[in-house]
Amino acid sequence: MENRRKSPGRNCFWFALCLALFLSVGEQALAETRYSVAEEVRDGTIVGNVAKDLGLDITSLTGRPLRVVSESENAYFGVNQENGDLYVLRKIDREELCQGGGVCLMELKIIVENPLEIHYVAVEIRDVNDHYPVFPEKEQRFEIGEQTLPGRRFQLHAARDPDAGSNSIRTYSLTSNEHFELDIRQSDEEKIPFLVLKKPLDREQRSNHLLYVTALDGGKPPRSGTLNVSVIVLDSNDNRPKFSQEIYQIEIEENVPVGISIFKINATDPDEGSNSLLEYNLGKTLKKKVYENFELDKITGEIRVKGGIDYEENDVYKLDIEASDKGTPPLTGECRLIIKIKDLNDNPPEIEITSLSNTVSEDSKPGTMISLISVKDKDSGLNGKVLSSITSDVPFELKPSYKENIYSVVTKAALDREKVSHYEITIKATDCGEPPLTTFKTLHIRVSDINDNSPRFSESPINIYLTENNLAGSSIFSVSATDRDVNENAAISYHIMREGIKNDILSFLNVNSENGQISALKSFDFET
Repeated sequence: MENRRKSPGRNCFWFALCLALFLSVGEQALAETRYSVAEEVRDGTIVGNVAKDLGLDITSLTGRPLRVVSESENAYFGVNQENGDLYVLRKIDREELCQGGGVCLMELKIIVENPLEIHYVAVEIRDVNDHYPVFPEKEQRFEIGEQTLPGRRFQLHAARDPDAGSNSIRTYSLTSNEHFELDIRQSDEEKIPFLVLKKPLDREQRSNHLLYVTALDGGKPPRSGTLNVSVIVLDSNDNRPKFSQEIYQIEIEENVPVGISIFKINATDPDEGSNSLLEYNLGKTLKKKVYENFELDKITGEIRVKGGIDYEENDVYKLDIEASDKGTPPLTGECRLIIKIKDLNDNPPEIEITSLSNTVSEDSKPGTMISLISVKDKDSGLNGKVLSSITSDVPFELKPSYKENIYSVVTKAALDREKVSHYEITIKATDCGEPPLTTFKTLHIRVSDINDNSPRFSESPINIYLTENNLAGSSIFSVSATDRDVNENAAISYHIMREGIKNDILSFLNVNSENGQISALKSFDFET
């Protein structure tokens, strides 16, 4: 049969004909015959034999034409005039004919002529699983804060399946994961899926979760549809800034230039946005020298030298550093930076005179101590190790004591003031640094005199020639002696050594004990 659209006039004609037929049969009550056929069957599929089921004589059908009158605009069924079979004229789509999941019935009227009869036939269109479940969108996205508590529910898109009965949506499934599970709520005839948080989220471990929700119908085999679910985890300030080490240790040389960068501290915060923006600060309870000598860039974490670094003042600095994020409230992480100062040989040795005797007696024995000195160097290691010696050619030497860098200056030979009365002792102290630094110290030592030299006349014996008739009491000669000693040891007193014989000429002479002037006590006569 052709698929033709009936005109309104023709519809009225058929309605009048049916009405006439109904009136013509009077009160004849014909029972409704019911058939069943699956949708999507091929054209020509036999539904049933209406002639037989209606009790018509098949042999008489040639003289009694059969026709099918349907309420549908399109004719889906026809009757074989030869054998009375009801068959499918065209493809039947149950979902097109019937909406919903109830029984889909097509009411047919079978018209038999000669005599005119009308019979009612109902054909149930059985559903087949010819549709896939379909979601209204291919993807659904959720933004969930990582602070969200387990148990929170998020409604998912519900799939639609035009099939009915067991071929409609039966269940939903979710890809295996540790954070979410699926809950299905029955609402009338519809199943509504919910995504349920079962384990807290951690954006720092995973910021995006991709899940697949599958809708399954009850067909055999079942058909399915898939919804992509994307979960974006929103950040909360739940992570403290963290340094890669709790304690950092570096070494710098002393005397580094002011303003030079010596270290860059770095912390990380796995949060995002303002929760991950960091600011660095020095601790509030550090020693005053730390703040005087170092500064920290709050943004970059760079540490620069601010003041003079002197190993001899401080050989190590300990900086407590804090990193704070800009979350609300802010979280803080801490670390410590230990800065060791490397010593440079920038200090010469120092020679200190502990005790000194500026005068030494010339009769001092070898080994007599005249001074005690100590040598020190503010540097450390080899830079602070000092070698000491006397560089000048003097009868003195350095004698080390039991304590390092303590020396005694002692005589090493006999002294003679009359040869050398004054010594300049130059002490040299040199450290072992590279390059070495040297200090000199000079001691001025005076040799004190002892009376170890006798007075001496310029000539001995001395011959005196005297003119006779001299004036008694007048000076007749002068003698002079010298003494190499000094001061009272060099003071000379003169006197005449008399042998005690009377009338000896010496008994008539007198010498001035202070100046050596000799005078005659009487007038001499050559003849007598």
